[in-house]
Amino acid sequence: MSNPEDYSVGWICAITAEYVAAQSFLDEEHGGPQYVSPNDNNYYTLGKIGKHNVVVAVLPDGEYGISSAASVARDMLHSFPNIRFGLMVGVGGGVPSLRHDIRLGDIVVSAHATGRLAFFSTTSGKPFKI
Repeated sequence: MSNPEDYSVGWICAITAEYVAAQSFLDEEHGGPQYVSPNDNNYYTLGKIGKHNVVVAVLPDGEYGISSAASVARDMLHSFPNIRFGLMVGVGGGVPSLRHDIRLGDIVVSAHATGRLAFFSTTSGKPFKI
């Protein structure tokens, strides 16, 4: 069993397909946590990427959106108190724009809800801000 205090990166996936893909990125997989917070219903995969111990979780089936992601993140932080970096990684869709040439395969690094000051790194290798 793994000590939850040894993990500093939390990775949350929106759907099961992303969760399976995330697991394949782990350089090594660890056993389950020694303990989790009493009200934590998340299922976790623990492992290492490079020198970083990583906790991977997925939103509950059929639950999407900010409140579900916030609940998973809250419970993860209660169970893994030393997480310092959080990732929400997944497949994006519905971002066509006449102003920006964003296409399948482009990587959204960060996006503010207002659409301002978002940084995109495109497959062309040219980062830009919106």
